[in-house]
Formats: sequence, C-alpha cells, structure tokens
Amino acid sequence: MSVAIDAKREPTYTPALAVMTSLFFVWGLITSLNDILIPHLKAIFTLNYVQAMLIQFCFFGAYFLMSMPAGYLVEKVGYRLGIVVGLCAAAVGCLGFYPAAAAQSYPLFLAALFVLASGITLLQVAANPCVACLGSEQTAPSRLNLSQAFNSLGTTIGPLLGAAFILSGAEDGAATTAQEIDTVKAPYLALAAVLLAIGVAFTRFHLPAGVDSSDRARAPRAGGLLQHRHLVLGTGAIFLYVGAEVAIGSVLVNFMAQPDVGGLTERAAGGYLALYWGGAMVGRFIGAALLRMFDAGRVLACCALGAVLMLAATMSLSGPLAMWAALSVGLFNSIMFPTIFALSIAELGPRTGEGSGLLCMAIVGGAIVPVIMGFAADHVGLTAAFAVPLVCYLYIVHYGLSGHRVR
Repeated sequence: MSVAIDAKREPTYTPALAVMTSLFFVWGLITSLNDILIPHLKAIFTLNYVQAMLIQFCFFGAYFLMSMPAGYLVEKVGYRLGIVVGLCAAAVGCLGFYPAAAAQSYPLFLAALFVLASGITLLQVAANPCVACLGSEQTAPSRLNLSQAFNSLGTTIGPLLGAAFILSGAEDGAATTAQEIDTVKAPYLALAAVLLAIGVAFTRFHLPAGVDSSDRARAPRAGGLLQHRHLVLGTGAIFLYVGAEVAIGSVLVNFMAQPDVGGLTERAAGGYLALYWGGAMVGRFIGAALLRMFDAGRVLACCALGAVLMLAATMSLSGPLAMWAALSVGLFNSIMFPTIFALSIAELGPRTGEGSGLLCMAIVGGAIVPVIMGFAADHVGLTAAFAVPLVCYLYIVHYGLSGHRVR
C-alpha cells in the first residue's frame, strides 16, 4: 500500500523528514568511526589485515543476522517505537566499549560492536522505508539522497573526531598500551549519552498519520519477494556497494601512510579520511537535485563507472595522485546506496517493508568484502587489493543500466 500525498498534505511531512534525517547523521558518524578503530586496534593488538577487518565483519554481520528480527519487531510496534528500541540497543553497544578497553580484550570490542550494529540495523530497517513513504514514490530517490547526505555529514565528522580523540596518542611513542586503548572510552560513552537522549525525544515524537503503519514494515518473507527481479538484483547491488565502500574506507588510513603514497602519520591520514566521506556528502546534496531532472538508473551507472576509473587510477599511479584518486571514490559513492534502495523497492506496494528488510540484510556486504580485500592485501599487497571493490562497482554499472528495470 502506498501513501497518497496531495499538494496540500506534502508540507506536513517536512518536520517528520527533518527528525528522521537526524538519525541518518548519528549512525553515519558511528559507522565511520570503525575506519579509525581498525588502524588503532590493529597496532595495539598487532593484527594482520584479515584480523583487523573482523571489526567490519562483526559490525556489518549484524545486518545479516538482525535484519529479519528487526523487520518482525517493526511490523509489531511500528516505525517510531522500533527506532526507540534501536537507539537504546546502539547505546548499550557503545557502553560496552568501556569494559572492553578496561580488559584490553579485542573479542570484547568485537562483541560491543555487534550489539551497537544490531541497534543501527533496526534504525536502518525502520528509517529508510519511512523516509521513502514521506512523499510520492516518484521523488523517493531524491528524498532518500537528501537524508543520506546528512548520513554522509556524520561519516565526514566521524573520522575527524576519531583522529582527534582516539588516535590522539598514536604519535606519542611514550604512551603505554593501556593509555592508547583508553582513548576509545570517552568518545563512545559520549555517543551512548547522545543515543539515549535521542531515544527519549523519539518517545514523545509522533510520525504523521498513515505513515507509521505495520503494512509498511512486515518482516521479510523471501519467497514472494524473489519474484521481483529488480529487488533481487538490487539486493546484490546493495551487498557489493556497501562492501566496496566499507572496504575502501577501512584501508585508506594504512594506504595513505605508505611511503610510496602519502607517507602520512595515522592521525594525519585520519583527517584526510574525512574527505572520502565528505565527498559522498557533497555528492548526495548535488544528487538530490540531479535525480529530479535525470533518470535515476543512468545517474547511478555514471557514478559507478566514475568509481571504477578512480580505482583503476589508484592501482596504476603512485604518490599523491594515487592517494587523491582513492579519496575521490567517495564523491562517486554519494548517490549509490539511496538510489539503489529506492529503485529496488519501487512498485512493491504493501511489501515495501519486507523489501526493506531484505535490502538491509544485504548490508552484510560490509562484513564480507572488507575481509576479502584484507586477504588480498595480506597476499598481493594493499594497492593491488583495490581490484576487489573495482569489480563490485562494475556490477553496479550493470544494475544502473538495466538491472533496476521492473519486469
């Protein structure tokens, strides 16, 4: 069932869209902090790339395991209460960083990340289709891109905060292991407080009538959904896109620190990492306007092709040119997730919520692809490993050109 919106009702959705957008900002900030945790914990616990990528494996693995339970929960309680539960779960995960740091235990960090990501998964399952419903189906890609632009604002600020607070002791050779690991406590305790405050605010907030409906939030029942070709191919596109984006962000600090690329310290590289996510933010603001004028599938294909070319340049060049080519992939990433998401749930009607749950399960690509890239980096070198995300973007070119068409 779709929400019918006439010209007089459209403005009433603006406050709800603004409140929902705040969620995109917060989970973007939290997600990008993983890119700071990876080099930080890699050095502290003397990990190889595959072991370090377990951070992303546990975080994004939660999407696969928890999307279906999250879909059932949202079906029962609606978008608003589902969001409140998600915020509280994410806050508990953030609080778990304190005992993990006190025990100096890498497995405890991974467990805390899984709980944190479970809460974020619930937010994703509820928030993406909710934003899509706050207006006409035709403008859903533009609306999701606008909300995702603020998600990218969070991912841009996250590395800057992480470099300033988490990597603050990385350049001090006198810092002990305990001192270095303690730097994660304060940022994640602050995030827990913010998440709980937003959760309290959402208990008093009500979505517009007709939007917070269980008809839009059914848990995924794959049998019927697999008949929708554009949804199935879109699920693959989400898997590969998230995997490619996360894999690149996960290795950029170490890549820019290489002497033949940037020769930067970890803290300085963490600052440059913000440009990768900042490019996605700028691109999404631009994309929100472009998608009102041009075909969404073609815009998606052009952006994916741009990412392919930038990764090819990253692998074939060296020095600052290679570094800037890798960072520029963020700009081309910009419109991909919200556009793939909107194209994939098009014309699903009352099964839109189920389609959303299936797509959120595909975010597990952020767990799998980084590990594959880490394995490649350990065996053939970090620069050559960029071939892994390059192949992912080639598939997205195909989806933008023909795979998204409803048949």
